Amino acid sequence: MQEQYYYGHGKLLLTGEYFVFDGALSLGLPTTVGQSMKVKQKKSFQPILRWSSLTHAGEKWFEADFEFWHFNIISTNDRKTAEFLQKVLKQVRKQNIHFLRDEQEVEVTTKLEFPLEWGLGSSSTLIYNIAQWAYIGPFDLLRNTLGGSGYDIACAQSMGPILYQLKDQTPNWKPIDFNPSFKSELYLLYLGKKVDSREGMNYYKNLKSINKQKIAEDISLITEQILNAKSLKVFEKLIHEHEDIISKSMGLNKIKDIFFSDYWGQVKSLGAWGGDFALVTSSEDPQATRNYFIEKGYTTFI
Repeated sequence: MQEQYYYGHGKLLLTGEYFVFDGALSLGLPTTVGQSMKVKQKKSFQPILRWSSLTHAGEKWFEADFEFWHFNIISTNDRKTAEFLQKVLKQVRKQNIHFLRDEQEVEVTTKLEFPLEWGLGSSSTLIYNIAQWAYIGPFDLLRNTLGGSGYDIACAQSMGPILYQLKDQTPNWKPIDFNPSFKSELYLLYLGKKVDSREGMNYYKNLKSINKQKIAEDISLITEQILNAKSLKVFEKLIHEHEDIISKSMGLNKIKDIFFSDYWGQVKSLGAWGGDFALVTSSEDPQATRNYFIEKGYTTFI
């Protein structure tokens, strides 16, 4: 039995948020955890695609069987997820007409390295892995299925921090050395609320009352300044400015104002506002910092 292995890193967007769609220079951070995909193939006179998806704990959360010719769903334990995967597979076939045409039984097993609800890119790493398997462009596959800026696809294939920017709707990115001297005073806080990034994306795209190009330029400047920040104090000032810009232009309340108004450091939303992860700064003792959030009911603090 032939076996293949694919892997994509998870992602966090430190700067840029919604305005990455309009060319804002954005700082993307691939995570050390991601998603793997194993593909096993063997000859069969009854071609079938058997799909299994495992959680970070190794528990099966999704399974489905598809026939090859039109990717019709034969059986599944989650119809909505199966229909999304079916949409992806059909798009793959459009980009590569030879994809899954042989008389084979194919078993695909994906495994996350982070909790599904964390929002670190379960869908984007899947898109990236499938594109590698099918020898097609992952950005094209993303655009024709999930949509999005593509920074998560760039992160999936990057080994370290990247600068990402859309130029004439074409993805451009490069690896950078983002290793601030104050990194021990930076934390990731899981807010415990899964946010649908597509809803946030649609909200942003329908926003007509602001000059998105001008705001994207302002955010690009902040991104460049963040890369050059030599102290936590300067870094905090810059992410505070970033939060102000997003809040005022989008008409959204800042996460710090809503939940952590008495906190001594800065709290910055990452990606779609309102859930998933936030960046937290603190010059105080790490345990005192952790205790502040634990007392408010937030237990995942990295």
